[in-house]
Amino acid sequence: MSIGFGIVGIGMIADFHAKALQATKNGKLIACYSRSQKKADAFGNKYNCKGYSSLSKFLSDPDVEVVSICTPSGAHMEPAIKAANAGKHVIIEKPIEVTLERCDRIINTCTQKGVICAGIYPNRFWDVSIHVKNAIDTERFEKLILGSAYIKYFRTQEYYNTGGWHGTWKYDGGGALMNQGIHAIDLLQWYMGPIESVYAFTGTQGHNGIEVEDVGVATIRFQNGALGVIEGSTAIYPGYQKKIEIGGTKGSVILIQDKLEEWNFKKEMDEDKTIREKFSNIARTGWGASNPANINYLGHQRQFEDFIEAIGKGRKPLVDCIEARKALKIIIAIYSSAQTGKAISFK
Repeated sequence: MSIGFGIVGIGMIADFHAKALQATKNGKLIACYSRSQKKADAFGNKYNCKGYSSLSKFLSDPDVEVVSICTPSGAHMEPAIKAANAGKHVIIEKPIEVTLERCDRIINTCTQKGVICAGIYPNRFWDVSIHVKNAIDTERFEKLILGSAYIKYFRTQEYYNTGGWHGTWKYDGGGALMNQGIHAIDLLQWYMGPIESVYAFTGTQGHNGIEVEDVGVATIRFQNGALGVIEGSTAIYPGYQKKIEIGGTKGSVILIQDKLEEWNFKKEMDEDKTIREKFSNIARTGWGASNPANINYLGHQRQFEDFIEAIGKGRKPLVDCIEARKALKIIIAIYSSAQTGKAISFK
């Protein structure tokens, strides 16, 4: 079984989608769409797919079964809804959209049309991420006490000055937390469980002329009683890889990107030595900390493969749109808290 994909929006992230699809077992890139036929043709020639400058013609292509949305964040809803109405499955770059209302319109349309919808969160598909989740699910931490995410990135002023959408509420939906921090925030809530409340501060300290935050901090109370902290910035020179810390009464884990810094449990198991050896010696540089193009497409590839399998088996993908909505809701609550000066409850 081979599933045909089409990409809408051919900016930087579309290259990673295309490369990931080229590496999948049962996925094939069929077509791409851009408002510019010249750009569509160039992308099509690069990845051996058809280029369209008409969205209706793109969506009418019978070989396109899945539409991958790679437009700016605040422009996800319109093509996603049109794709769902055309009977296409939809997979959307993070965040699904920039407001919960726009996100829910996508989800509702996909549900009504009976198509599968997923959000791109490739960090969940790293091997080390899965090991951490399994350790939590098998209660190796016993009681979770503290979970924290640190995203101390660096983006130049030029990054915000070019492209016309970075740093805007309408198309970026936020700054350091929404655009850069969302992957770590998604992992944190995936590990720690649902959030009860947040209290936050945000600011713009290192860049000029942007509407959104380039630094934000939040304290969190999880529904299980654990506490947490989120720190995010795009103004920390030279930029550092994201870090996640999970601590419990009988175990602690620290991840820096996909490298394991600590894997310690009161009750040692045979697999622990192997896990430490495998994931403690990973040499990673950059990973988007100071250059958004310096990322790996392996997580995307694995997520596409899960999506293809979900279509074949008629099941939900591991990160369906309901699941992908969770990180968006947290970040919007952080912004609301920072704007109102009040804690935001999720009840």
